[in-house]
Amino acid sequence: MKYNKAILLKNGKTCLLRNGTEQDAQALLTNFILTHSQTDFLTTYPEETPFSVEQEREYLKTKEDSKREVSLVAEVDGVIIGSAGINTIREAEKTKHRASFGISIDQAWWGLGIGRALTEACIACAKDGGYAQLELEVVSANSKAFGLYQSVGFVEYGRNPRGFRSRLSGWQETVLMRLELD
Repeated sequence: MKYNKAILLKNGKTCLLRNGTEQDAQALLTNFILTHSQTDFLTTYPEETPFSVEQEREYLKTKEDSKREVSLVAEVDGVIIGSAGINTIREAEKTKHRASFGISIDQAWWGLGIGRALTEACIACAKDGGYAQLELEVVSANSKAFGLYQSVGFVEYGRNPRGFRSRLSGWQETVLMRLELD
């Protein structure tokens, strides 16, 4: 799935939202480690990087060639400062209408419109991919993200009081949200 759009940020800079490519593998892994060290609201810790650079290259190639899934980057002045993507929940007949959504942005760039832009881009990609529902999980204490998701139409459908077990704060309640796309 292809995506490419330039947006103007609240600070006057231009941000390019585009597909992550094989050439972005190292920069994306570096951004992953950075963003996962800046907040306790993401699914993993920085040292839990799921891929090697080579595995990340393969993953990005698969996403770029996909008709239904996507891995997007937010780039400012040639530097990747965030990423987001959609993944099929499962290719089984009963679940192939559902996709999951994830996002992370360098804290230095929070509050400038990147989160909204990446979220809206992923919604558009999910619609183009033929999904009927986009889903996410957010820590209930992450009020900014929760508010963003509600503002673009996501609705809560459940809570898990022991969704995450944080090293810093213990149990974190997660909120399950979904957006109907059809």
